[in-house]
Amino acid sequence: MQLTGIHHLTAITANAAANKRFYTETLGLRLVKKTVNQDDTSAYHLFYADGQATPGTDLTFFDWPAAPARRGTHSISRTGLRVNEDSFDFWAARLREADLITGAVTLLDGRTTLDFEDPEGQRFRLTEDVAGQSHPWAKSPIDAAHQIRGLGPITISVPDLAPTEAVLTQLMNMRRVRDYASPDGEGQVHVFEMGEGGPSAELHVAVQPGLPIARQGAGAVHHVAFRVPDVPQIQEWARQLQSMRVPNSGEVERYYFRSLYFREPGGNLFEIATDTPGFAVDESMDALGERLSLPPFLENQRDRIEAGLKPLD
Repeated sequence: MQLTGIHHLTAITANAAANKRFYTETLGLRLVKKTVNQDDTSAYHLFYADGQATPGTDLTFFDWPAAPARRGTHSISRTGLRVNEDSFDFWAARLREADLITGAVTLLDGRTTLDFEDPEGQRFRLTEDVAGQSHPWAKSPIDAAHQIRGLGPITISVPDLAPTEAVLTQLMNMRRVRDYASPDGEGQVHVFEMGEGGPSAELHVAVQPGLPIARQGAGAVHHVAFRVPDVPQIQEWARQLQSMRVPNSGEVERYYFRSLYFREPGGNLFEIATDTPGFAVDESMDALGERLSLPPFLENQRDRIEAGLKPLD
């Protein structure tokens, strides 16, 4: 059994309208699904992705009235976004023009990278993607050659490598392939890959015992999800978790994909999610994200849910 890569990453925003403006206008991503948190229908769940809503490109947000996050270990600490190798001058200029906190274009782990923060302080890293596929969004304000291609690598921070590595390699069948020095000078980063590898299929584990424990809030990442093709595969993973006595959610029907949740020993919430059926199950591909989408089991509550949501535009 093999995970095939990063499926999506879900973070927290305290301002859904500003979040939509930034991710669609500044970063040029497509809003592919406007829905609600299925466990808290008072909150939006916004999904941004590439032009075809491809699994592995979904950056999603829960809209919660939360205080700013506190950074530290026991956290998903940096979100990688893949771009063309010739796009870094473009992005460095664009991010500076948006008055964002940015680093310098640099070589890290053998790839060109550029770190920046979104307006709420979520930490990102643009990463060179030489071989990845590209599905541009025709209505993006960003030229197709420079659009964000998808997620990866994702970096988590833990105080101790051994228990996390055991879960990654023995339970999740990832491969530890190399190490590199943390760019902030705080410990080593250990690279684990899944599937065919590459930046879309890597999890980077930063070992940082000297940091305080992180506190979630606006600008923090809630969880990261890993890809499997279909329901039979996720059922195999559910059996694997049960056989190894790992506490987990069991299978959860999210309508757009099937999910399975558990925490790794460093405290980070992991999800395994199916590529199918995808976001076009209830909207045409041309009209993704244009209306509030609700899974069938919430449709009879549409009036109440819509009345409780603030306008995004």
